Amino acid sequence: MIYDLAIIGGGPAGLTAALYGARGGLKTIVLESSMPGGQAALTDIIDNYPGFPEGISGPELMTKFHQQATRHGAEFKMSEVKSIDDQGEVKRIVTGEEEIEAKSIVIATGAKARKVGVPGEEKFQGRGVSYCATCDGAFFKDKRVAVIGGGDSAVEEALFLTKYASQVVIIHRRDQLRAVKILQEKALNNEKMDFLWDSTVQEIKGNSKVEQVAVKNVKTGDIADHQFDGVFVFVGTVPNTAYLKDVVELNEKGYVIASDFLQTSAKGIFVAGDVREKFLRQVSTAVGDGAHAAMAAERYLGGIM
Repeated sequence: MIYDLAIIGGGPAGLTAALYGARGGLKTIVLESSMPGGQAALTDIIDNYPGFPEGISGPELMTKFHQQATRHGAEFKMSEVKSIDDQGEVKRIVTGEEEIEAKSIVIATGAKARKVGVPGEEKFQGRGVSYCATCDGAFFKDKRVAVIGGGDSAVEEALFLTKYASQVVIIHRRDQLRAVKILQEKALNNEKMDFLWDSTVQEIKGNSKVEQVAVKNVKTGDIADHQFDGVFVFVGTVPNTAYLKDVVELNEKGYVIASDFLQTSAKGIFVAGDVREKFLRQVSTAVGDGAHAAMAAERYLGGIM
């Protein structure tokens, strides 16, 4: 069987592409290495997705996405893609179990937050450790939180957190921020912000939730425990593109480069969601990408583009 559309990745972007593809009459399959929903399915509460004024749990929202795509005829397989063999009009997708052929592909494998890799980080993920201030900042109203990192993203997210937290402390391994000057000025002049310079996190501690962070001064070697209610990690993201080597063009960080129609450098292969080079990575932007990419694939299959 040759599918019209194969979608690699079952997060918000992939599920939306599946809905639009199947609803548009395309023989559609979604290949996902774990349960549908991606990173969004691991989020306790999604509070900024339109249509849910009281918020909705990530698993519940992603279940609805999956059910809707399935109702319109999208097929799902739990399978990890190892490589893509682009043979022109037909693309061969190699998984750990089989080879699947499709006339078009939407890449939607997302990106994962780069972790600090210290004790307690995994244990308290979702219980005080977060990788998204926009998603979780409101849960730390009048709390003291730490932000790990010193680049643009870390400072932008730290500034956002000052809308909720009583104090935001940036922990940075250097003696000055790496963010652009205008962001540095805003942070340094914000009365709610403080800084632990020349410092690295050694451990995140607590019982049922985050309570303390062990911080080491890299110049003196001293380690001290600091009281925090939450820890936000912004030390970069890692796109899930290892299987795309020599298939489509990637930028220097490994993200997929695409045109306005979300067409990659390979004809008939499109991209959607966090895996592509873009400004904002949210469920809402992933949904828009998924719809856009599926419609572009339909136009490609119809010979319009």
